[in-house]
Amino acid sequence: MTAVALAAASLVGCSPAAGSSVAATESAGAGPVTIRWEPCRAYSDDVLRDRGISEDKLPAARALLNRLECGSVSVPLDYRSPNGRRITVAITRLPAVDQANRLGSLALNPGGPGGGGYLMPVEVSSLNDAAARLNARYDLIGFDPRGVGYSSKVQCALGSPGGASPAPTGQPGPETGQPGPETGPLTEAAARGVFEQEAAANGRCGRSDPDFLGELTTLNVARDLDLVRRGLGERRLNFLGVSWGTWLGMVYRSTFPDSVGRMFLDSVALPTFSVTAFEDGRADAIERNFARMAEWLAARNASYGFGMTKKQVRAAILALVQDYDAHPRRFTDLPQALDGAAIARLASQTSPDWARAGLALRELRDATGPTAPTTAREILAGAPRRMTPDAPEHFNITMNQAVFCNEDPSRLDFASAWAAYQQRVQRNPVTGRAGRFSAGCAGWPLPVQEFRPRRDDGSLVLAGHRYEQLSPFQWTTQTHAAVGGTVFTVNDDVHGSVLKDPDCAADLVGYFITGRIDRGCTGVRQPA
Repeated sequence: MTAVALAAASLVGCSPAAGSSVAATESAGAGPVTIRWEPCRAYSDDVLRDRGISEDKLPAARALLNRLECGSVSVPLDYRSPNGRRITVAITRLPAVDQANRLGSLALNPGGPGGGGYLMPVEVSSLNDAAARLNARYDLIGFDPRGVGYSSKVQCALGSPGGASPAPTGQPGPETGQPGPETGPLTEAAARGVFEQEAAANGRCGRSDPDFLGELTTLNVARDLDLVRRGLGERRLNFLGVSWGTWLGMVYRSTFPDSVGRMFLDSVALPTFSVTAFEDGRADAIERNFARMAEWLAARNASYGFGMTKKQVRAAILALVQDYDAHPRRFTDLPQALDGAAIARLASQTSPDWARAGLALRELRDATGPTAPTTAREILAGAPRRMTPDAPEHFNITMNQAVFCNEDPSRLDFASAWAAYQQRVQRNPVTGRAGRFSAGCAGWPLPVQEFRPRRDDGSLVLAGHRYEQLSPFQWTTQTHAAVGGTVFTVNDDVHGSVLKDPDCAADLVGYFITGRIDRGCTGVRQPA
């Protein structure tokens, strides 16, 4: 461990007696499901900081960890062979504070696929006072899905994720550029090289452990979750999912309708699983949201100087994209020249980052020196990824790729993938270059296992964000038409922000307590 980590106070969650177990038997003749409870791992303050817990909330987070219970459940690798190979799913439980008025267990998933949720009960309870009230009457259940974190998993080298870029919220998004020295608009020859490299990596990965990788599906994660429910002794399991967690919620609800209590899905996925549809929808939503950014910049022309109207700002930023594509800039402190994709990335930022992105765009417009302007370098280079010793896994790229490719039927050939990419760039001239070209699931050697969610009358809230880029709002309305439920509209562009905003979090908590909710909330406000 680093010196800082060694000096930090260790945080240890408590649990039922080591080696003890709790068993529950499903009434429909199934055998008992056992949770093996064991001592929780110790975590340093650095681990909690790495999970996004602010300095002032560390003492409260340590207290939460002291209440946390940790365990695992044995599940079939292949549910078609329940007596065959077994794997483990790691879980945590943060018992309800008010046990006398406890309402049940609430499982949490942060998204992905591939996002780790082991410490999510602590993370959610540390966001703000409103979110913390979720633990007042509910046991909060965290878990690492199969293929992630402390659960059984495999790892293989991949060229790029299929249809998704790894992110700490499990949430996929656009990224710039292509590997290698080429700058400017992507050529067909370079794209073919990317395609062939990624397709070959997909093939090697899929063949490395096909028995395990072929069972990494959302349906199997839902089946695992229902065994967790049975092990907890719950007749119904409540669920809160974000991003891919909303797809998991749909699959769980469709497969086990009688096992689901209240369900809240934030930043809702499409009701069909398609990498191509994901990429198309997101690319178009980013360009739409840039129009809002352009309007915001126009109102602050004295600070940024791109024009006094939305139309003028759009024209100025588009000209900057084209200029950087025609004349890429090389700075001595960046490893690769910046082209139009860098400008497109800055124009693709969501509202909390508009001020910094506007400053970076101004810097690059006016740049003359040999080194990159400070703000542009910070945004485009990104913060260095800190590897905190002994931290739970944020995101597993192998699980991400396997789930996408096991479920997505659109395994495009090069011609189709290249045409789709070109169309996205043409439709979205300002921000389209921010999106990466990818082979998606080309070369994945395992069979497709499609799933279609079904409509159900159970309690369900679908939270869509009016201007969101990663889960465009129309996906919420499409999913509502397919599966039912109540639409809850958040008037922001921030992915999965409901719990992060105190007013929205209060609405969410109220729903889980009463089963009722209003039509929406304001969400994260635009910068002043």
